[in-house]
Amino acid sequence: MNHLRKLRKPSVLNWVLSVIEEKRVGSSKTQSFYNTRTLCTAKTPFFYNNRALHTAKASIQKEDAVPNLPIAVKISRTTRDQAQAALLDYLHCTRSLQFTDAEHISKNSPNFIQKLLKTVDNEEEIGRSLARYFRYHPINEFEPFFESLGLKPSEISLFLPRDLMFLSDNVILLENFHVLCNYGIPRSKVGKMYKGATEIFEYDYGVLDSKIRAYEKRGLSKTSVIKLVICSPSVLIGEGDEAFFEVLEEMKGMGIDCNWFAGCLSEKSSYDWGKILGVLHFFYDMVGHQKEELVGFVMKNPGFLLHSSGMEAYSVIGIFLKFGFSMKEIESLFLQFPQVQVGSFVANLRQGLTFLFEIEMEDSEIGKILRSHTLILGLCSLKRSVTVRETLNVGKKRLCEIIKDDPSQLKHWVLGRKIVPLPNTGEDEKALMEKTKFLVNLGFVEDSNAMKKALKVFRGKGSELQERFDCLVKAGLNPRDVSKMIKAAPNVLNQSRDLIEKKIDFLVNCLGYPLESLLTFPGYMAYTIDRVKLRFSMYNWLKDEGVASPMLALSTVLAASDKSFFNKFVNHHPRGPEVWERFKKELSTG
Repeated sequence: MNHLRKLRKPSVLNWVLSVIEEKRVGSSKTQSFYNTRTLCTAKTPFFYNNRALHTAKASIQKEDAVPNLPIAVKISRTTRDQAQAALLDYLHCTRSLQFTDAEHISKNSPNFIQKLLKTVDNEEEIGRSLARYFRYHPINEFEPFFESLGLKPSEISLFLPRDLMFLSDNVILLENFHVLCNYGIPRSKVGKMYKGATEIFEYDYGVLDSKIRAYEKRGLSKTSVIKLVICSPSVLIGEGDEAFFEVLEEMKGMGIDCNWFAGCLSEKSSYDWGKILGVLHFFYDMVGHQKEELVGFVMKNPGFLLHSSGMEAYSVIGIFLKFGFSMKEIESLFLQFPQVQVGSFVANLRQGLTFLFEIEMEDSEIGKILRSHTLILGLCSLKRSVTVRETLNVGKKRLCEIIKDDPSQLKHWVLGRKIVPLPNTGEDEKALMEKTKFLVNLGFVEDSNAMKKALKVFRGKGSELQERFDCLVKAGLNPRDVSKMIKAAPNVLNQSRDLIEKKIDFLVNCLGYPLESLLTFPGYMAYTIDRVKLRFSMYNWLKDEGVASPMLALSTVLAASDKSFFNKFVNHHPRGPEVWERFKKELSTG
């Protein structure tokens, strides 16, 4: 019984399966030594029987599944070094990979190393345990290989060959990999090239090297070629990227050093040379073929050509055109641009415009600020408008006035900078007093809870609220009735006077309802005119068809949900859904 307990120890179980596996492999030496009699009589730390063997197999099968599980275990440096050494020994000595390849793979595949460590039972003998694991569990060598090239774990599975496990079985892949490494391309960058142009790793002997060398014949230095093929491996496909050659010729024609231009490329980016060529031609047309100006612009801001393959430049131009800039004004702005990161400039510009949109500034005023303070909007990363308003304790209208009076105030509201509150002018207190006075006249008791709630619900200055109140009275309603109505529905006075007048006119002159119907259903004022038009267009059609009662209450037609209205009215006639869609289309296009 004690022997059986010993059998269940992982190290012993591994030994059991190794003996059985060696017998299955068929080595003559193994067959002569590890026969049935030997298993039963040799000095082994277990008593061999069928039950023990079954337990051993089940345990090892369970261990085999472990490496496929997600791993987030922190391992010590010593443990990692031993595992790397074991993997290096396996790849170089057992699998006969070049030492430099095996060393790079073992030291630059941490995720694969962690998976391997899941197979180890005895942490004090990591090297020996992994060596035994490799002996009976051949690994898919493409996994650590691709990881060492810089591919992410989530990307590796997309590129694993279906029918291969050993790197030596794909001689062409290794040959082209070595061509790139021998030329000077860092191994960790090859993964990006593999993702971008897998075809180049299928070239026959000598083809890839000749394609790379061809770019040196075009006048590029070795350093420039390395940077180019890392950023744009597609230039090595087929006869090369014709658009890139055209860009190169344009640069030479303008007197710009091609190696300087290639030095502006970023290995973290990818480039579409067709788009870049289009942007270059656009700039050439914009400056009226004045080569000196274009050269100065490109030399000063190559990012406008290269960042996002020139698409950010188009984005900036589109913004300027939207706000009424002429092409001559855009040209002048571009030629005066400071040396900036184009991506950051465009992001800041969009954030700045969003800020101005959020405080409801008029487009014409935004255009003026964009013209006069372009660099502030492009160079400053503004805080959110709501943050600025809360800190300054101002409304949108007041903030608009502050910016229009002095747009340079924007640079005081950038991220990472403390906002200095505005000095108290007494306007807020005055506005509160006017608003309180208006609410007292409506019947609210000062300092009561109802008054506090009303101050939050009713939006606008006291003078504005009074103006809207008077608008309802002038339309023909009794002041007392208006007071009751807006107490029940405060949102009536939260609309502009023009909108109130427009809705009243539509109610009386278009729908034919009496003004007094507002007293019983003030909620009418909360709906948009488009919603009212659509509902009543359908209702009037149904009346003409004789399937709807005449002069239904406003609330009956408007207050129902869309689903309820559809079931109660639209579906009340066989052609109802068709007519409903027609009215919706007419409203959206009209």
